[in-house]
Amino acid sequence: MDAVGMLEVFGFACAMVAADAGCKAGNVYIEAIDKNKPANAESLPVPLLVCIKFRGSVADVEAAMEAAEKAALAMTGIYSKHIIAKPDEGTEGMLKLSCIGTPVPPGQAPTKDRF
Repeated sequence: MDAVGMLEVFGFACAMVAADAGCKAGNVYIEAIDKNKPANAESLPVPLLVCIKFRGSVADVEAAMEAAEKAALAMTGIYSKHIIAKPDEGTEGMLKLSCIGTPVPPGQAPTKDRF
């Protein structure tokens, strides 16, 4: 079972830049990308929070999170972050929640029906 790194950033563009940086820095894949508009959205720098979920070995997830965090801080910033080294079986289903379609398994190309 792979570790998971969750990075919650302000805005979708920031999330895409952070996801790209993270994937280039470690041997990881993106489990899912999810969004949230919190109750206090109007007081935030950008009123949309986007959570990127990286999967891979603990070392690779740590490298991905570090690079993604650096990229996000150069843009709109980070709301929260956390790494779970060995997620519980009960947590696994929640990690697959995604706002942008069905996750693509590692090594497979996305198809039109996934989006």
